[in-house]
Amino acid sequence: MKTYKILSALLGYPDVETLAYAEAMPEILRQENLLPAEQQAAVGKFATTLARYNLLDLQEQYVALFDRNRSLSLHLYEHVHGESRDRGEAMVQLSELYHLHGLEISARELPDYLPLFLEFLSLLPAGAAASLLSEAVHVVAALREKLRQRGSDYALLLEAIESLAAKAPDVAAVAEVLSTLQPEADGLAALDRQWEEEAVRFTAAPRPDGTGAASACGR
Repeated sequence: MKTYKILSALLGYPDVETLAYAEAMPEILRQENLLPAEQQAAVGKFATTLARYNLLDLQEQYVALFDRNRSLSLHLYEHVHGESRDRGEAMVQLSELYHLHGLEISARELPDYLPLFLEFLSLLPAGAAASLLSEAVHVVAALREKLRQRGSDYALLLEAIESLAAKAPDVAAVAEVLSTLQPEADGLAALDRQWEEEAVRFTAAPRPDGTGAASACGR
């Protein structure tokens, strides 16, 4: 399913390939029509806006948001199991599930990385994908809320992913995830406190060369 692939690409580390076909994403989403109209429009706008900005700027700000803030980790099990042995066992099981469905990952890839999980779901029938996504939707919802609190446009993607699940997230489970990794857990605060407090937003004025620069300064 291409909708899952698009969400995976947009939520992953920005690269040349993603920007190259970002303009085509809204039409693909419209044709497949898996997302509700509101989320479909939001993701389409996110994609076309993303395509206007400088790749290096996007990459730098992606790292500042997701890689420098453990509380915003895109590794699902980190928000559930932390560094416990349970996380390792859960990842082994998930890797085996990927293998059974023909998705092979490298030894360096962690199977609980949300963009990779979405790529896997794109290989499944719609019903099976929605059902499996439901098992992680409380983590997705918690991440969406954390990004929303920061004013980050990436919250729109998490909201869209959440809408694809077969059932709504359990309120108590979401609250538990929100209580686990607080901003105090972010390990690189000493490097640049300003980066950690600012949101990734695509609202900066375009550069003179027309490429634009995504701003991380929308508060």
